[in-house]
Amino acid sequence: MTTPLPRFQTFDDPSHAKGPERIEALRAALREIRADGFVVPRADEHQSEYVPANAERLAWLTGFTGSAGLAVVLADEAALFVDGRYTLQAPEQVDTGIITVVPLAETTPEAWLGAHLKPGQTLAYDPWLHTPDGVARLERAAIKAGASLRAVPDNLVDAVWAGRPRPPAGRVAAHPDDLAGETRSEKLGRIHAALAEGGIDTLVISDPHNLAWTFNLRGSDIAHTPLALGYALVPREGRATLYLTSPQIDADLRAALEPLADLRPRSAFDADLAGLCTGAARVRIDAATAAAALKDRIEAAGGVADVGADPVTAMKAVKNPAEIAGTRAAHHRDGLAVTRFLAWLDRAAPEGVSEIAAVEALEDFRKEGGLLRDVSFPTISGSGPNGAIVHYRVTRATDRTTQPGELFLIDSGAQYADGTTDITRTVAIGTPTDAMRDRFTRVLKGHIAIARAVFPEGTTGAQIDAFARMSLWEAGLDYDHGTGHGVGAFLSVHEGPQRIAKTGTVALKPGMILSNEPGYYRSRAYGIRIENLILVEARMIPGGDRTMLGFETLTLAPIDRRLIDPAVLGAHDAAWLDAYHARVREALSPDLDGPTRDWLEAATRPLGEATA
Repeated sequence: MTTPLPRFQTFDDPSHAKGPERIEALRAALREIRADGFVVPRADEHQSEYVPANAERLAWLTGFTGSAGLAVVLADEAALFVDGRYTLQAPEQVDTGIITVVPLAETTPEAWLGAHLKPGQTLAYDPWLHTPDGVARLERAAIKAGASLRAVPDNLVDAVWAGRPRPPAGRVAAHPDDLAGETRSEKLGRIHAALAEGGIDTLVISDPHNLAWTFNLRGSDIAHTPLALGYALVPREGRATLYLTSPQIDADLRAALEPLADLRPRSAFDADLAGLCTGAARVRIDAATAAAALKDRIEAAGGVADVGADPVTAMKAVKNPAEIAGTRAAHHRDGLAVTRFLAWLDRAAPEGVSEIAAVEALEDFRKEGGLLRDVSFPTISGSGPNGAIVHYRVTRATDRTTQPGELFLIDSGAQYADGTTDITRTVAIGTPTDAMRDRFTRVLKGHIAIARAVFPEGTTGAQIDAFARMSLWEAGLDYDHGTGHGVGAFLSVHEGPQRIAKTGTVALKPGMILSNEPGYYRSRAYGIRIENLILVEARMIPGGDRTMLGFETLTLAPIDRRLIDPAVLGAHDAAWLDAYHARVREALSPDLDGPTRDWLEAATRPLGEATA
């Protein structure tokens, strides 16, 4: 290992809740405006999954630090709604004496509001933190209860948040065309054509990911995701206008944008948007990321708010040849780092390795490659029972050391200029139990079922999600998260619209990148997840009469053979694993040192052969 380098990840407890004090401060603010409740989503004005520090309102108010959630604070009760990833984490972070944790699988916020709001009461919300559809759902719930919904001009959490961080203003730089695979002019041409086809006068780009893709730029306003916060207005004809929050725009980017777009400060956006709305202009805003406040402003200025899909989202999802080549290169580089880490862990874990030490070691191995820009999300490093917390984030207070007879789960990723990675491996520390091996093997069977899947053009992620669960279902088991999410090209590690999940309604297309990550979690005991990234590709089936698709596995790293029960896995799936391991060994061995190469040789031997 090299001398420690500056860290991308810290381990301080991000929870700042102070018991009932902050909830009571919010209630006092509600009384001042004569309202009876306030909705606090985990969102910023772009409805982002990862938000800047000044938008971490839900964490500041409740102590819950997950990437998705929503709180409702009424005068005499409060509730926090979380999905299946956070049902263990949330009760440990919030004061359950004043906040009730409600799993979304049991009830929705709208249903809860319909039952808890009283006739004549007023529910307040910040229109910048909800989509138009989200506001419509809240309004229906309020009406059902005989209450009313009111938009407030200033966020009530902000009003009581002493020491709230300043908005980010990170450097914004050009992303090279050779890595993007398409010029800004070519992308804007495609967008103009989509607007003309849809009869749309102007597109509001509200998603910072789409902003980065369209204008071939990358920023630093969000941790672990190279985004610049802002908006763009793209008319059906003529020059686009880009509104960035940060003034730190490098000279190369300014020069590249000069022929195509005007650069203006974020403060000019509202007035410019209103100016485009005269004459009942049709303005498209993104149903997934546009704030309800944008719809209100367009309609107030006389325009027609066309709420629908931002066409950029679908364009960005299908990677071009340059992006695919860059992603393959990034995965080869990342596979070397992960393999070196796994070899190190295998040697060190029997003596005890802390979760934090594992995170730092893996980051160092990635940095040794010389091209690491950042980790793509805070590493999930879970020993024993901590591995059962799906989105566990180790802190100095929760740090735990590996113990013999336990499992260790590490879910991590990297941002390189040529690609984004995401990989999960679960490894045995000492000798695993028969139950652990059975569960791991069933998860592996599901992983292989997705990797081997062949399906007709037009198939959605929802249609193949069950493939990953079948072996678990046969044993009366399941997991409470999706099987796969989309992944960007040096952008977000979580990218839509494609996903493999019960809610994955978008057809999979060649060039899309997704994760393949079934799992199993035994509460307070262990967690199992096996994740590779996969690329949708065309498949030729001899004698077939349909256009078929399948997956190329991009991730290169061994899967722990010690946790496999061959009798449960079966010969068919064992053959896939042996072939995958042979590919990993062939791709990585030439670039590894002798001891690590020997370790990889043993870790990737065919299942019928014993390990050294």
